[in-house]
Amino acid sequence: MPQPPEAGSILLVDDAPDNLRVLYEILHGRGYAVRVAPDGFAALRSVHRQWPDVIVLDALMPGMDGFETCRQLKEDIETRDIPVIFLTGLNDSEHIVRGFQVGGVDYVTKPVVAEELLARVETHMQTARLLADTRTAIDSTGHAVAAFDDDFAIHWATPQAQRLLQPLMDANDRLPLPIRQWLQSGGDRPYAPRHGGERLQFSRLEPGLLLIQRQAALPEPEALVRALQITMREAEVLYWVILGKTNRETGEILAISPRTVNKHLEHVFEKLGVETRTAAASKALGALRG
Repeated sequence: MPQPPEAGSILLVDDAPDNLRVLYEILHGRGYAVRVAPDGFAALRSVHRQWPDVIVLDALMPGMDGFETCRQLKEDIETRDIPVIFLTGLNDSEHIVRGFQVGGVDYVTKPVVAEELLARVETHMQTARLLADTRTAIDSTGHAVAAFDDDFAIHWATPQAQRLLQPLMDANDRLPLPIRQWLQSGGDRPYAPRHGGERLQFSRLEPGLLLIQRQAALPEPEALVRALQITMREAEVLYWVILGKTNRETGEILAISPRTVNKHLEHVFEKLGVETRTAAASKALGALRG
């Protein structure tokens, strides 16, 4: 995605050409990269082509009004964190309240006072940039992190977490049912469902916060049973050993003691004719490739 200039990028949405012209001149004159859209439908298309740092959105427009436009933006995990500043009439307190209810962060009344608009835009621009920088910094460590609310809807996520979660979300834009059930059960042990050709391991860092880790695409333990002539429990232990888990971590995942994990590993080593975890993993993967 093309990067906005240093001052930041803004999407203006208003069905009145005269309003667009005035607002454009104010913001462009301050150095912002400004795009315009005449209605909500055009605004959504523009946002998905290139995310702006801030959206200035007219509340009342024909067709899709600003409230519906904002609601759809906030339902999308990729766009929900873009700050939306509503444009409302001077005495439209009902519209101001509704704007906050659908996810707006601020409002500016018409007729617009240039300095007021600029002050509000600059405040939310700085906040948006700080949030984006924080997410990027977390992503750069290799950790995908997401925060969820009491209804299991994601309200904050690093870019990597957004990419991993987007295909999994249910029709109501919440975490999928198996993950919700795992969290409701306590989420004390890591949860690693299979998704396509890979596993995503979910760990609850604290209430409302998830760590998501991608794991190498590997066959299910059943394939290890068939290829190596070992028991299902031995295959489950070996599977997590191949993924680099310690005996303690494997025991937590499988709800058995580390001592029991070690006993199963001893049986695996004997059956495979090896002496180390690394050798067992190598021989298992070689047998599967063969």
